[in-house]
Amino acid sequence: MKQRPNAVVKVGGSLIDCIPLLIQQINARAAEQHQSVLIVPGGGIFANNIRKFQESSGISDNAAHWMAVLAMEQYAYYILDSIDIRSIDNLDELKQGASLLLPYGLLRRDDRGLPHSWDVTSDTIAAWVAQRTSSILVKATDVDGICIDGELQSRISANELMDMEKTCVDTALPGFLTHYTMDCVVVNGKYPGRVLAALVGETTIGTVIIGRARFKSV
Repeated sequence: MKQRPNAVVKVGGSLIDCIPLLIQQINARAAEQHQSVLIVPGGGIFANNIRKFQESSGISDNAAHWMAVLAMEQYAYYILDSIDIRSIDNLDELKQGASLLLPYGLLRRDDRGLPHSWDVTSDTIAAWVAQRTSSILVKATDVDGICIDGELQSRISANELMDMEKTCVDTALPGFLTHYTMDCVVVNGKYPGRVLAALVGETTIGTVIIGRARFKSV
């Protein structure tokens, strides 16, 4: 079987109740497809605690950023306690099958291109990892994708997304995708089949965010 392109899957903290089953299926499919899949954990409830602490304590954005990256690692260790999966903190360690990223050490060594603010959360960090590893990017969250006036968008340009006040992706992601002409598929991780389809480029329920400047929505 032909090896599939590398993939980065950002798994949101909103999926904490169903994450073991999702990762089990990602791991099995990656092995079957001879694909390397790097799972980037969100911050979830752990990062939300940092937001609240910053509001009450007045710590700097720089300190809050690194504490939030450590919150991603807390979610990673929750996942590791639930399922047996390889964990890595170095992109050179990427192998076939699924691996879980422990991001703190990696980013402390080199996080050029990632501002230290709440505009940059695990979404943009996952995109940064995907860009570094020449991988396709999938965001698994608890909604079906990007909606406009209640209607799910199958495709949307990153430029258009920048003009929207609030969506299910972080503020910095659209600009990052545009800068690096990358795409991102947003799918509902409560339906593992949608994530698995996105990993191999199959059409599924969700939204493809198009980072290519030439894209025009229809």
